[in-house]
Amino acid sequence: MGFVNCELKENVAIVTINRPEALNALNSQVLDDLEATFDAIDTGVVRAVVLTGAGEKSFVAGADIGEMSTLTKAEGEAFGKKGNDIFRKIEQFPVPVIAAVNGFALGGGCEISMSCDIRICSENAMFGQPEVGLGITPGFGGTQRLARLIGAGMAKQLIYTARNIKADEALRIGLVNAVYPQEELMAAAEKMASQIAASAPIAVRACKKAINDGLQTDIDEAIVIEEKLFGSCFETEDQKEGMANFLRKKDDPAKVKVVAFKNG
Repeated sequence: MGFVNCELKENVAIVTINRPEALNALNSQVLDDLEATFDAIDTGVVRAVVLTGAGEKSFVAGADIGEMSTLTKAEGEAFGKKGNDIFRKIEQFPVPVIAAVNGFALGGGCEISMSCDIRICSENAMFGQPEVGLGITPGFGGTQRLARLIGAGMAKQLIYTARNIKADEALRIGLVNAVYPQEELMAAAEKMASQIAASAPIAVRACKKAINDGLQTDIDEAIVIEEKLFGSCFETEDQKEGMANFLRKKDDPAKVKVVAFKNG
């Protein structure tokens, strides 16, 4: 798919942004390839996605400044919309997406990682929104997702100062879930994805939708969203077999079997 590769490992898709000579910077072609790749993933088979960047230096170093430097006001707005539409597609993708951040995740790189459900990173990772140093604002959701993830005060500090932070600080403020040695990162990401893939797929998708949709509204409406999705799980084969297995374990541990949940 040009600048984006996709490898299927059983029920897990490994999506790699492959432009290492430019530190995997996002230009229009990379964004198009990324969208096409996610559109092509068969969610009837795939239960989790790992998103990473080629090489050990950079996850995504940012949007391509060479391309952005000549944009007009209207073109800049359109470029922002292009990135936002694709990142929103990743955020709303039916199955969970794990960002395995290997190196730089600056500007658009930090923003795309925040559109994923979970972020883990290598010890050499570097996060930041350095846009004000270039005379622009974050344009692919950085002002919105960063504040939602780490709080408005910390987000404003990082964005206003254009300061980059290392992996240990990203972990401390809650931007990432875990930090691993470089050589262990992908194995950890694939292990987590496999654990997700082993869970009931309909339930996992419903959980993702409940969390994402609920965060966009007040608690009273959010609880109703959860109730409806909770109810939607009943009478599915996964629910029937999962609960039957639990009751078998309770009555007679010898009767317990490994539950192979069907694809959602």
